[in-house]
Order: sequence, then structure tokens, then C-alpha cells
Amino acid sequence: MSVDRFQHSPWSFWTEADAAAQVAQLEAQASLRAAHPEWRIGAHCFVSDLAAIDADVLDLGDRSYVAAGAYLTGTLRIGRDVSVNPYTVIRGDVVIGDATRIGAHTSILGFNHTMEPDVEVRLQPLTSRGIRIGDDVWIGSHVVVLDGVTVGSRAVLAAGAIVTKDVPAGAVIGGNPARVLKWRVPPVDPLRDAVATFADTARREASVVLERSWQPDAGRFADRPGAAPTLRAQCDAVEIADLLLAETPPQRDAASWRELIDTWPLDDGTDPSYRVLCAGYALDLLGASFSERPALLASADLVTALDALPWATDAWAAGHEVDAYGTALLWCRRAGAAAPAGYAETLFGWLVTHTDPVSGVWGEPAPDTGMLLPVNGFYRATRGTFAQFGVPVPHPERVIDTVLAHAGDERFFAPDRRNACNVLDVAHPLWLTRSTGHRTTEVVALGRDLLADALTRWVPLAGISFGPDDEPGLQGTEMWLAIVWYLADLAGLADALDYRPRGIHRPESVDSLA
Repeated sequence: MSVDRFQHSPWSFWTEADAAAQVAQLEAQASLRAAHPEWRIGAHCFVSDLAAIDADVLDLGDRSYVAAGAYLTGTLRIGRDVSVNPYTVIRGDVVIGDATRIGAHTSILGFNHTMEPDVEVRLQPLTSRGIRIGDDVWIGSHVVVLDGVTVGSRAVLAAGAIVTKDVPAGAVIGGNPARVLKWRVPPVDPLRDAVATFADTARREASVVLERSWQPDAGRFADRPGAAPTLRAQCDAVEIADLLLAETPPQRDAASWRELIDTWPLDDGTDPSYRVLCAGYALDLLGASFSERPALLASADLVTALDALPWATDAWAAGHEVDAYGTALLWCRRAGAAAPAGYAETLFGWLVTHTDPVSGVWGEPAPDTGMLLPVNGFYRATRGTFAQFGVPVPHPERVIDTVLAHAGDERFFAPDRRNACNVLDVAHPLWLTRSTGHRTTEVVALGRDLLADALTRWVPLAGISFGPDDEPGLQGTEMWLAIVWYLADLAGLADALDYRPRGIHRPESVDSLA
């Protein structure tokens, strides 16, 4: 059998070539070793007669091959089962791990010229930082790997990639300059394991956490032991049970919960807005709605009400009211009731035309609280409007700039000062605007930092406290569970939680203005 085809396609040489060709190959390798005592060529290798090898050191592992047209120079250490396909160039200080495949016409250049301006390039000295390529790497055709690069094991370098920076293990990269496109093997992330452990703990202890706040004599939940029952506590219990147990709180049946929440009296000091917000979503999770739909302002009255809100002095309170306006519209639409003419247009139009184009939010900073109230008010206002109805927020990149700057305020974001409200009001706006791609690296880094801290806040058999000086309760537990989801999603780790908010903190828009 002619050996010619094996010069370019040598992978089956030792199983298909005839005995004479195999003897000739072994003799050729013996001649190379005799001429270059510093070379080592392993068992069942193939080195094409048409390859140009001028290496100072060559260490070729077992069952590796060098095809026709390849050009090898420098100090080369190549592992077992490596393919150097036709017309590949490998030069300089290069180490290639086991089972790596290198496509045709690829250049792996482990050296460089200096670039002094007054000396011709041909006279400039060479430098070499070397190239290190791990095991089980697939390098496509026409790839260029430049000096100083390390390629992690099990990576894939797509055809035509220009690789100028290190490649993480398991990454699939491509382009010029090459960047990570996806993962052949997702990276090992300790934070992912911590997220999964947190979720497992929360699910395992959810029933105990609920029972801790249950008052059997009253037949109601309190936020925490010793507190008075509130409407908010009933709704938080419904949210927690739905999120972690996929059921209603077992202390009552679903019909009983629906009646209790729908008829809860407001003479216990409950903010009427929370009846629209918390009660509305708890009923929704229970498969019900208000027996009487919330009242909506006439559009003209809505403008007056929006103008009168304390945007300059307390943007959180203003956002809280807007959240209720938007959510009342949602429940009316769900009930099939017509809103006053132009209500949605008035609400969204006012918000868009009054947004600060510099900060992207409503309100101004204050000396004692910085951007706390405007950022927190932005979350509340957009949750009930733009997020709830799937409408893009105005000036999203400015929102990201503002929120990132605010998250650096140690008065509120030092680890021992973070509370559920302040962290949620940063996490949600960053999640809502993430599709812009603006400052993504910083957003993800902040998300990971806040997430790592949030995961430590679970108190065994008690849940999570709202703030650092509070006792664990239902409100803090419900809010932090949602916060963990948003931060995990920003970090690309939400799948490890195996839960997703469906109530007041659900990420998807609940309805459409269409």
C-alpha cells in the first residue's frame, strides 16, 4: 500500500499502512533521534517526511503525529495522542498536553520580536514567554495562538480564532480577538455550590420557619414569635410556602387562606397600599382575586396625585404609591374591569417625562442619605409599572451608573449594614436593565459579592432577618429569598437554586399594556 496519503492523513497509519511503510517510518524516526539526541519520539508516533522540524528540543508523546507541511521549531514538549495536522506551525517555547487536536494551517507562536522604533525588525532580538496548552483541547483550523497564552484543559478554540489572552479550562472561544462564546465544561464555581446548599437548607427548614411564626390561638401568622399578626405576615407566609414547598401554608386550607386575606380588616395599622400589593399577589398565588377590585383614580386626579408625591424629599414613599397605582391597575385588568380612560398612558407618560436623564431615576440625593431614597424609590416605582407590565425603563444605562455608584456607599452597603430593602432595591434595577450590556463585568461582580453575603444570612430553623439588628421573621425571609434569586441570576447561577419567585417579586412581567 502506498504511504503517500498518510503524509497528510496519518491518524490511521499504524492500523492501515503496510508493513514496509511502517518499517520505513520507524527507520526514519531512528535517523531523526540519531541526528538529534535531545529529541524523544514515543511509541506508535508518525512524523511525515514532508514536515519541517528544526527543534532544539522535541518531546513527542506516544501515538502523536506530525503531518505534511507542519513546521516545528524551538523547545517543544507535546503529549500523547496529539495531532499536528497539515501546515500547522508550532514555534518557540511550547508545551501541549495529552489528547489535544490541532487543525490544519494553525499557528502556535511561542516567541515574539521586540519593537524598538529605531531598529529594523530583522535586527531586533526575540523574546519568549512561552505557550502552555492543556489536555484534551480542540484547536480548529486557521487558529493563531500568540506568545504568553495559557489554554486550559478541555477548551475549544474555534476555527479562525486569534488567541491573545489566556483561555479558561473548558471554555469555547472564537473571534478576533477571541472571547468566550460558551462552555464545553462549565467552570467549577464554589459560589454555585453555596447557592445550591442555601436552597436545600431553605427548603428543608421552610416548614419549621413557618411554624415558628404561627400563632395557633389566633389562627394567624405573625412576622416573628411574640409579634402581633398582620396582613403582611399572612401574605409573606403564602409567598414562602409557594416558593419553597410549592403549596399553601399547611396551617389552613387554600379556601380558608383566600377568605382570611381577602377580608382582612385594615384597622390593625396596615398601610392600605400593602393590601393592593401583598394581598393581591398572595391571592393570585392562591388562585383567587379580590372580591372587590381596587379603586383607580380618574386620569386627571392621577396627574394631581403624582405631582403631589414627595419626589424631592422622600422618593421611596413616592415610589411606594406608584407601585400601588400600577398594581391596582393590574388587578382591575385581571378582573376584566375597564380602567379610567387614559389611566395607563397617564401613569407611564408622567413617569417617562419626569425621569432625570442624568441619573435615570426620580428624586435628588440628600446629604445624609445620598442616593438611597431615589434608588429605592426607583425600584418601587418601576416594579409596579415598567417591570410589572414589561415596558422598557427610560435611560437604562444611566440607571446602572447610578445604582452601581450607590452600591458603593458604605453607609448602607458595608456588610454589617445591609438590609433586605436596600439590597433588593439595587439587585432588581440591575437585573431589569441587564440586557443593555452596560458595565456588565461590574454588575456581575457586585451581584456575586452581594450574593455571597446573602447566602450567609440564613439562621438555622428561623429564616433570615430583615436587617442586621433584627430577629429573623417572615418578611425578611421572603425578601431575602427573592434577593438571592435576582443576585444569582445576575451571576448566572439561578439554576442552582431550583426555585423562582412567582408572587410579588416574580421576575417576569405579569401583564402587558397591549
